[in-house]
Amino acid sequence: MKRNHTTGLALVAALSAALLGGCEAPSLSNLLSGEKSQTSAAPTDSSSGQTATPEQQEASAVQNKQPSLEETIQMVDGVPTVTNPTEMTVVVNKQRALPADYIPSDLVEPNVPFPFDEKVEKRMMRAEAAGALEKLFAQAKEQGIELYAVSGYRSYRTQKSLFDTYVKTQGADHAAAYSAVPGKSEHQTGLAMDVSGVDAQTRLEESFADTPEGQWLAANCAPFGFIIRYVKGKEDITGYAYEPWHLRYVGKEIAQEIMSKGITLEDYFKESGSAQKQ
Repeated sequence: MKRNHTTGLALVAALSAALLGGCEAPSLSNLLSGEKSQTSAAPTDSSSGQTATPEQQEASAVQNKQPSLEETIQMVDGVPTVTNPTEMTVVVNKQRALPADYIPSDLVEPNVPFPFDEKVEKRMMRAEAAGALEKLFAQAKEQGIELYAVSGYRSYRTQKSLFDTYVKTQGADHAAAYSAVPGKSEHQTGLAMDVSGVDAQTRLEESFADTPEGQWLAANCAPFGFIIRYVKGKEDITGYAYEPWHLRYVGKEIAQEIMSKGITLEDYFKESGSAQKQ
């Protein structure tokens, strides 16, 4: 990864300053104000170092139970807002918004090919996801598949501009199907990347699924921690049209379960009953 911390910090600072100019969604500081993290007791007797009793272990397990989807969202200024924006497993969709001023603190540029030369924010991803993307692209290249990273991180302000443009040029219905309202885009998490092959004609088009690159991606993304986020036939669950180019990083274990079952991220958490998984 190109860990240019100076550039990354400058980008984050610039985006932070821009967002302070006025945001329609709740802020991260308002969302998290007054909340304090709690550390649960270890399941051992601290004085003797002995293993905790079954009763103590059960109490600890209850205390450490990961929250459900319903437990990771709250209404802030009338907007349903996630309370775990920094989690790799955060679920963002049309019913679950990120704070408007949320900017991942660990954005880096993955060392992969892009179809453009500009040094812009969409080159960035969170560090863990970027590292996984590099490994995915390297494996693809070894197998004769050429992939390009097209669009990664987007700030709230960038998403607002993009969505407004979609509405003006292609209508509200098209915008609602293919673009997220600002604050409700996975790209703002820094965990998503749109990917294409060498054929520009299929870039960000459903026909990408029928290309060798699209087929390879669907078959091989899970072992690297990625899923095809917006699945065909699941539009009523995800809220978006099929996007075979949209990768979302969730970690290897979850990704392999989701892709093997052909389910959505929302389905996964309904089945597991948890919004976070260690």
